[in-house]
Amino acid sequence: MRDFVALYQALDAATGSAHKIEHLRGYLCTATAADGAWAVHVLAGGKRKRAIASARLRRLAAALSGLPDWLVEESYAHVGDLAETVTLLAATRPPTRATDDASLAGWIERVDTLAALDEPTAIDTVLRWFDQLPDAARFVLLKLMTGALRVGVSQGLVIKALAAAFDLAPDLIAERLSGGWQPDPAHWQLLIAPATEVDQRAARALPFFLASPLETDPAELPGRREDWLAEWKWDGIRAQLIRGADKVRLWSRGDESLDGRFPEVEHAAHDLPAEVVLDGEILGWRDDRPLPFTQLQKRINRLRPSAAAIAACPVRFIAYDLLRADNQDLRAQPLRERRLALAALVPSSASALMLSPALAGDSWQALHTLRGQARERGVEGLMLKQLDSPYRSGRRRGDWWKWKIDPLRIDAVLIYAQAGRGRRANLYTDYTFGLWQDGQLYPVAKAYSGLDDRDIARLDRWIRAHTIQRFGPVRQVEPLQVFELAFEAVNFSSRHKSGVAVRFPRIARWRQDKPAGEADALDALRQLADAKAGP
Repeated sequence: MRDFVALYQALDAATGSAHKIEHLRGYLCTATAADGAWAVHVLAGGKRKRAIASARLRRLAAALSGLPDWLVEESYAHVGDLAETVTLLAATRPPTRATDDASLAGWIERVDTLAALDEPTAIDTVLRWFDQLPDAARFVLLKLMTGALRVGVSQGLVIKALAAAFDLAPDLIAERLSGGWQPDPAHWQLLIAPATEVDQRAARALPFFLASPLETDPAELPGRREDWLAEWKWDGIRAQLIRGADKVRLWSRGDESLDGRFPEVEHAAHDLPAEVVLDGEILGWRDDRPLPFTQLQKRINRLRPSAAAIAACPVRFIAYDLLRADNQDLRAQPLRERRLALAALVPSSASALMLSPALAGDSWQALHTLRGQARERGVEGLMLKQLDSPYRSGRRRGDWWKWKIDPLRIDAVLIYAQAGRGRRANLYTDYTFGLWQDGQLYPVAKAYSGLDDRDIARLDRWIRAHTIQRFGPVRQVEPLQVFELAFEAVNFSSRHKSGVAVRFPRIARWRQDKPAGEADALDALRQLADAKAGP
């Protein structure tokens, strides 16, 4: 654990990617298989369940410091990070025993036992651990407990460090980390094995190729219109469908197995030949058009959906690329060849497995017209893909572009504010906005982005001077400030008091020219939802 704590501190202090990669490389070269596997997992953003609830951590802070609960809350509001708050308060309790230098894997094994303990036992256990650890190790241990080890390292940096440490191609490392890689010694040995020893299993997902946002006119792209494949930009779950020798598997872009959640897709995929990997999108689908994403969400967490759930939201897998066929890797081939092979495998319609149609507009102006129809068709815009491009990994600019429709907009009133996290822990940066209905403001959206540092500081001062009530860390403010919000979509929602939910809201501008009474009404947002729902 001592070496991992030193790595964490070095990464936290490093200011450039090259230095971070070098620190990672040095650690990974000497780590044991168990520690190396866990370090890769937690630093590359691998998912871990919280071992201890936030409420327990707050009571741990009170037990460490002897402070009342309200003062712990004020400390947390000031610091902005719960693990850091507990560590600072624990400084009044120095270690009383020799340092316990168990391995990183050993500490993670201990941490994972906390969830099964009752609260007094869990807190007493952590107190005993703290008696054997210095402040830096306590902080890292708390981060491991919360499952959120954020230290400015991306999966891409970890991949580059592994490639440098073990003389392997970054794309090969990325592939080995995809499709169910687990943080254990066996997977570690597979991860760092020479390329000649790689087990090329079709049951493993491949790294996804991600498009970049197009912010200029597509006519400025290199080449002619006919050099580009145009498709709808679907609003679903990005996934890979893997037809193995004896089973079908589905993997999400978040590297999560979706097996069993969409049985109609798995059933349709059994008609494919063995050893095929498709890239595409899972969509709710009815009456020859996609359903809103909010309906698909109801099925995402159902490990075994009922017949009623399937009937309420039938799905399709819209395939738009072929990555492997006959157990041969096709990613280096140009898209035009992969597309022809895909069209020979996947039907163009009327199936739970369907080919993503190529749009027929023969000019950039024709694509502008199609893009204008995107919202009424239930899609997010257009995808533009260079037909000579290989299938890369990660986000590489130049070959794939997402040309999204212009966002919807409303003018809403600021009603609540909460302090941010990290470097903005002392500023109110998390905002809740409302719309008018019968003389009252109903919350409709939360937004955290869109203002620059200067406006954030100005708004923070205003919030502090115009607070009406406080609810823990949340301040209710006078309903005076109007903001234009941009968002991608709106749907009806029984889970929200307003009856509607907006997707990806952000602040477009601060409407200091507009009085609060002239902000939009809730009915305007419901009408947008009505228009999307159709007849």
